[in-house]
Amino acid sequence: MNSGKTAILAAIALFLFYALLILSLLTFLEGPRFLEVLFAPDTLFAVHLSVIAATLAMLLAVAIGLPSAYALSRFQFPGKKIVDTLLELPLIMSPVALGAALLVFFNTPFGKAIQERGILFVFEFPGIVLAQFATIAGLATRLIKTALDEISPRYEAVARSLGSNGWEAFRKITLPLSFRGILSAMILCWAKAVGEFGATVMLAGTMPFKTETMPIAIFMSLASADIPKTIILILILAGIGLTALFAVRLVEKRPQVL
Repeated sequence: MNSGKTAILAAIALFLFYALLILSLLTFLEGPRFLEVLFAPDTLFAVHLSVIAATLAMLLAVAIGLPSAYALSRFQFPGKKIVDTLLELPLIMSPVALGAALLVFFNTPFGKAIQERGILFVFEFPGIVLAQFATIAGLATRLIKTALDEISPRYEAVARSLGSNGWEAFRKITLPLSFRGILSAMILCWAKAVGEFGATVMLAGTMPFKTETMPIAIFMSLASADIPKTIILILILAGIGLTALFAVRLVEKRPQVL
């Protein structure tokens, strides 16, 4: 068997693994109850909360991740390797541990001072956004840096030699060329934020109609032994995630326009 056939078989095997997981859910699905759960007030609230929080977390992660990625991609500065390594902490650290670290931070004098003088995070909506941001910021930076690395710095150098400053060269040259990669990073980070559970449950809790996102709703349904509802919620969350992934594929297929 040649390497091509081996690779194809490996891909098919992995596909079948995930397909079997989805099919196993369908065997326990109660069709008549699907619409009932889908349009239930608590489900609609969880979907709405997840989408809003994930969108805010993604926008915040990109707003900070884009300049961070540009700095790591284009410049040399003291401690660059340390910064680059630490940004990958959320990628290797359990979300539960990350959420616990956030919870401990807000119980320090400095953390308490922030809450006393500003926005409340523990068991509140801002805590959901912060937990999701903490889990995707490193990923956003890494994905955007990958997109920027594909654009040669020579383009910016030529633009500067023609009279553009650094910001103009970035805005007119690098940003348009890397836009598809940045947009794909935004969609992927948004999808990951929607499905985030560990850090959110540690920092924001599981309060119905307050901090109950879709993953938390799944956890609470399973904890109450409502298997049919759990399966329906899983399928809804999977549908949201797969739609986001399909959107990434569409973005990647679009022709590059300068």
